[in-house]
Amino acid sequence: MGTSASASRPGNIPAGTTSFVGRKNDVAEVKRLLSKARLVTLTGVGGVGKTRLALHTATELRRAFPDGAWLVELADLSDPALLVHTVLEALGVRDDTGRDQVDVLADHLRERRILVILDNCEHLIEACAAAVDRLLRAAPGLRVLATSRERLGIPGEHLWQVAPLPLPDPPRPLPPGGWHGYAAMALLAERAAAVEPGFAVTDENQDLIARMCRMLAGIPLAIELAAVRVRALSLDELTTRLEDSFHLLAKGERGGLPRHQTLLAAVEWSHDLCGSAERLLWARASVFGGGFSLSAAEVVCAGDGLPAGSVLGHLTGLVDKSVLLVERDGDRTRYRLLEPLRQFGRSRLHSMGDEDVVLRRHRDYYLAQAEQCEREWFGPKQAEIFVRTKLEHANLRAALEYCLATPSELRTGLKLAATLWFYWAGCGVLGEGRHWLDRALEAVPDGGEDRLKALWVNGYVSTLQGDVARAVTLLGECRTEAGRAGDEAALAYAIHRLGCNALVGDDVGYAKDLFEDARIRYRRLGELNGNVMLAGIEMAIASIFLGELEEAAALCEEARAIGAAHGEEWAYAYAIYVLALVALNRGEFDLAAGYARNCLRLKRTFNDLLGMVLSFEVLAWIEASLRHWERAATLLGCARRIWQSVGYPMFGSKYFGAPHGDCEARTREALGDRRYAVLSQHGSEFTLEEAVAFALDEVEKAESGPVAEVETVLTEREHEVAVLITEGLSNREIADRLVISRRTAEGHVQRILRKLDFDSRAQIAAWVTQTAVRGERNGGAG
Repeated sequence: MGTSASASRPGNIPAGTTSFVGRKNDVAEVKRLLSKARLVTLTGVGGVGKTRLALHTATELRRAFPDGAWLVELADLSDPALLVHTVLEALGVRDDTGRDQVDVLADHLRERRILVILDNCEHLIEACAAAVDRLLRAAPGLRVLATSRERLGIPGEHLWQVAPLPLPDPPRPLPPGGWHGYAAMALLAERAAAVEPGFAVTDENQDLIARMCRMLAGIPLAIELAAVRVRALSLDELTTRLEDSFHLLAKGERGGLPRHQTLLAAVEWSHDLCGSAERLLWARASVFGGGFSLSAAEVVCAGDGLPAGSVLGHLTGLVDKSVLLVERDGDRTRYRLLEPLRQFGRSRLHSMGDEDVVLRRHRDYYLAQAEQCEREWFGPKQAEIFVRTKLEHANLRAALEYCLATPSELRTGLKLAATLWFYWAGCGVLGEGRHWLDRALEAVPDGGEDRLKALWVNGYVSTLQGDVARAVTLLGECRTEAGRAGDEAALAYAIHRLGCNALVGDDVGYAKDLFEDARIRYRRLGELNGNVMLAGIEMAIASIFLGELEEAAALCEEARAIGAAHGEEWAYAYAIYVLALVALNRGEFDLAAGYARNCLRLKRTFNDLLGMVLSFEVLAWIEASLRHWERAATLLGCARRIWQSVGYPMFGSKYFGAPHGDCEARTREALGDRRYAVLSQHGSEFTLEEAVAFALDEVEKAESGPVAEVETVLTEREHEVAVLITEGLSNREIADRLVISRRTAEGHVQRILRKLDFDSRAQIAAWVTQTAVRGERNGGAG
């Protein structure tokens, strides 16, 4: 279920903030390679423009990929085990199960025509090669454009060496206006004019600029670093300083500096022209993963020669020198180092002997942020915390990686992994959360408060993934060890979460006893938070299944009052979901629908798939009770799609499963098998956003589409196939045209026949023609 940059064209390719200079031939060749190869790798030295070329090419190819062009940034990722998690996150795909993540990604890509850019693969080359090889075999419509300093080395890979920008030959003088023919000079001219409006290339200075660009070997990043200096230095001064800086490195190198040394020399030259405080800030900022805020820089980078009050001024100086990029999102301003500059800064930090000190400060800052967010999660800032924590995901990864790779920091890593429970469980980051918790628990096998907390958190996460056996093992260990250690808090949480496993396992009476036990322990401890609220809400669910509606309502009203008093929304949403169940059981359908829709709206804020799918279920049951069979069938289809990503086919077969099965049976009987299948399939083909809009009646056409006009039940891809059938194409020809497998094409044709209740391809062709004629008669309206 992907997100999109716009309603009309899915994808996440960022808009360029500066013009794209040169590379016309490169773009044409990469496009040509992608037309015949499914994996194209752009190679070349750092700073040569591989990423810019990939992004520009993807922008021009968007129309060729109806399912989008997507950028996956890998520069900040150090753990190969999280590669596929990162790809899924970039594509907006949620999967809360414990399934192999490559299989999840393959299922998502299988019938899509999609372009994926894997940017900066060189430090994860083996993991990238293995994942891409599996995905290309599974998804015939997938194209991969990789950027890397070395090839992936798998079958079918085509390479394109990204060369530096063209330069004039030395020492021949350029003819008047000759600089226009060289992209390297054009780039320098444009970037220099951006910082010094009066700057221009003339017939008098073009040979000097040509010499400068030759020294920089036509490498775009090196040219951009030099261009910003025209504000402070004349061209003569700039050229002289470059020559002096490059002389020592070039000495002994036959034919001048190799290109990778040229970039290093240019970066070192730019570094040397920074003030001492700016150089210090550059080195220390290299520890951040992804972007960082001013407040983070003031804590992590300040001190030991860099006062906190001076950090903003020095950040601004590094931005002016094109060392740092500024990224703005609404009222948030963040800073980021380009990858070659980050690597340079990190090497400087290491050589200074300060790396471990700054890494600890980075870790301490994000641990403190996590602890603050954990405290504030039970309160009115939950939605803000969700956004903020997601924004700092790369930095949290970096902090966890540092801790778990450093023997003296393992316990702190365990503490951080456990503290982030609200993010793993509350914000749908289950797979990665379990990865870090598993690593941390393995690294710290002895007891302690932090380990007990990590055990129950991991048990909670495993429960949400549907791995009940693993969850019971972890929670049982926590219960035993907490009892032995006298840790009453960990014992209460372990008992509570064991109750959850009993509930989804249909052992409702035992579950209710465990919830009641946990609630007594929470009260004794004075514990009050979202988890405590959930214990009452989950006990209410058990009460409903035992026929105790009054007790269930009272428990939920208690939880709802606590949530309202504290501004808590995440657990509050589950309370009103259970109130919807109570109202449904009482036959109060309008009240039940209101509760369910409110729950869905709140859970959409947190992208909580479990809360959303439970809302879809109860809304479907309500529609069936009202004999709104078409909406019930469509909602059941929406729910079926989401359940596949949640970790359970359906909570329990007896209690949660019974009303679902009854709703499905009655709806199918009312509509007939064929009509039910069409509508249910239509619901399952909604994106998550479309499904939510349908359930909340936010998009009129989402409701009327599958009911009013039979042709609207075809997906966009099926419409494409139907048109190609009208052109007389065979299944093999359709497969070739759409870049899919023949089996996939055959599947599309069969689904079209079934949905339209046709027996032949000729009927499909006639239907397409008639639909087009009706569209023309209606004035071409869509």
